[in-house]
Amino acid sequence: MDVHGRTDAAVLVPLYVQDGELHAVFTKRREDMRRHAGEISFPGGRQDDGEDLRTTALREAEEEIGLPPDCVELLGALSPVGTFVTSYAVYPFVGIIDPGRGWTPSPDEVHSVLELSLRDLRAAHGRRRLIRRGVPFTTDVYAIDGSEDVIWGATARMLADLLERIDPLL
Repeated sequence: MDVHGRTDAAVLVPLYVQDGELHAVFTKRREDMRRHAGEISFPGGRQDDGEDLRTTALREAEEEIGLPPDCVELLGALSPVGTFVTSYAVYPFVGIIDPGRGWTPSPDEVHSVLELSLRDLRAAHGRRRLIRRGVPFTTDVYAIDGSEDVIWGATARMLADLLERIDPLL
């Protein structure tokens, strides 16, 4: 599938089942990053020259959170998403992992790793007014329980696609 964006990137949507409930793994980026500072996203990044996008998603997950590629069973892909400001074409790949993993966040990029219940995220969906780069806008968000953090933008669009596809399982 094709999507608008000058730079191809891929993310991994790591899922696991614990206590009968489906969870997803996200990263919270460091606040001092030049791009997407402090944002919550799936692990991922730009495609290297000659690299398959699935390989990109797996490589980036290993670099960002210490998830070895051989610990991921790729299940499929979600619809690609374009980013408006940075002009990325992001290709999300869904993979299942074992629960209870220990994470090794990249000190250069990742502030923390978040493991969130998809049922809770679905219930936390709403619309909120945000301000980015001095520009106010209203957008779909998924609020992180007990914090000021929200999932928004491209990650929120990917999450909405995932939740729509697996809604019968929740």
